[in-house]
Amino acid sequence: MASMQTAPSRVGYTDLANLPDDGRRYEIHGGELVVVPSPLPRHQLAVLAIVRVLDGYAATRGGIVLAAPLDIVFDEFDVLQPDVLFFRAERCHLVQPAAVTRHAPDIVVEVLSPSTAALDRGRKMRTFARYRVPEYWIVDPVDRAIEVRTLEDGAYRLAQSVRGDGTVQSVLLADLRFDAERVFELPTGRPVFR
Repeated sequence: MASMQTAPSRVGYTDLANLPDDGRRYEIHGGELVVVPSPLPRHQLAVLAIVRVLDGYAATRGGIVLAAPLDIVFDEFDVLQPDVLFFRAERCHLVQPAAVTRHAPDIVVEVLSPSTAALDRGRKMRTFARYRVPEYWIVDPVDRAIEVRTLEDGAYRLAQSVRGDGTVQSVLLADLRFDAERVFELPTGRPVFR
């Protein structure tokens, strides 16, 4: 008699919310629970630099910038934690201080790490596109490069790729421009761990 195999059950946001705190970060991709490894300092310094850029924009033009760990519950079976996310001023009301966010941000930013690069360029990018996040930035602190991708016909098109000291220009926020080197330097102006 053949043994009967059961399909693994899907994990949803309710399951995630009820997990005991074990110090790990998790995402849910299509019902699959994924452990998100802890990042290296180079990654976190780039995240902080992006937060400073977007926070500076928000201070003059409005909007809200948030950074991981923060669950974005696209639906019960797709819960992601973008490194950085931004909601424009007219959509700030969608972020409630005491509730999980269930709306797609206007911009998501992923800073690549060796352990997450394939996921950030693959499954996560497709998920962000499926839930209609208008703009997706990929920051590579090793190659010192920033890609700006914009959503067109349900998929991301590369709008800009900047290496080194070029100027990054948001497509969605036409008045947001910044020098890419700001992301790869310490606040003192020294390069970040070359």
